[in-house]
Amino acid sequence: MDELAPSRRRLLAGALAGGIGAAAGCLGTDSDDESDDGPELRLSLSRVESSLRDRYVRDPDAPPERWDGAALDAALAGEPYTIRHRKPFFAEPDDPAYVRFEGTYYRLGSVIVDEAAETYPVLRLFEAESDGASPGDGESPVDGGEDGDLPEADQRAVHIAHFAARARGGVGGYPVGLVERGGYAYRAEASRAESALLDDGPDYVTYRDTTYRVEIERERFHEAVHRPTAEAVAESPERMESILRAALVGPRVERDELSAEAGRIVDRAEAEEYGETHPYSDAYAELLRAIDARHYLDGNVRKDAGVRETEEAMIRYGDEYYERYLRIVNDGGN
Repeated sequence: MDELAPSRRRLLAGALAGGIGAAAGCLGTDSDDESDDGPELRLSLSRVESSLRDRYVRDPDAPPERWDGAALDAALAGEPYTIRHRKPFFAEPDDPAYVRFEGTYYRLGSVIVDEAAETYPVLRLFEAESDGASPGDGESPVDGGEDGDLPEADQRAVHIAHFAARARGGVGGYPVGLVERGGYAYRAEASRAESALLDDGPDYVTYRDTTYRVEIERERFHEAVHRPTAEAVAESPERMESILRAALVGPRVERDELSAEAGRIVDRAEAEEYGETHPYSDAYAELLRAIDARHYLDGNVRKDAGVRETEEAMIRYGDEYYERYLRIVNDGGN
């Protein structure tokens, strides 16, 4: 969801010196012991310092900037409204958006109700030097950066088209959601009206010390037409919290359900990061079973279908929510 995804804890780069001494009943084994041949599994826990409502439910008077405000007003009022090309709230069926309006909680989304075709100018940039081109006599490239003379709409277009041009030369990737057809499409009418590049604009621009040849093509786009939706789902904070908990939270573990050794691993994983090399101690195995990570008890877990190198999930431990991160290191590529 736009701007609502949980803040992700940065995992520590170094290995943790400390494991479980099963026989001694305390944290004591060295997870960096090179004599161990199995993979090391590291656990990190990040406490969620709020209710799920605080994180995922928005005030309609302060929606995320990327939401379509008119679509939100229309959906809550039950009025007709459509938006082309993009979803009004950037919500997916498995990742919906929520607002609270006049005491009622609404789940926001959209449905496709039509298709529309439109022609837009597309800006593509090509490095002049590698393209065998250069500005003509008396022609100076226009600065396409933030400090240049181009309107803001063109600065954004040059910035995005630059990514595509750079990737075309095999240097880095580009943001797929912004680059279209190898450049930048001027979809917004305001951007087209403001532009100085369109309609007999300069043939060359400079951006980040590179001179680019400007190419403008008008191309046909077919766009989905979305109608925003708002479905009432709860009338009380408690019901909304339970809806979010059911949708987002996996295993629930009571503090008194774990042994003292497993509880100490939880404390260590929250404070920094905890790791053990396979085969794991009894306490670590107990905790992995409790947080629904039994599949990691298999020494060849990386060969099992659907198991990723890094796994994230939300759990509830006692009365607190935690973001749970598991990652495998030092497995020799197995």
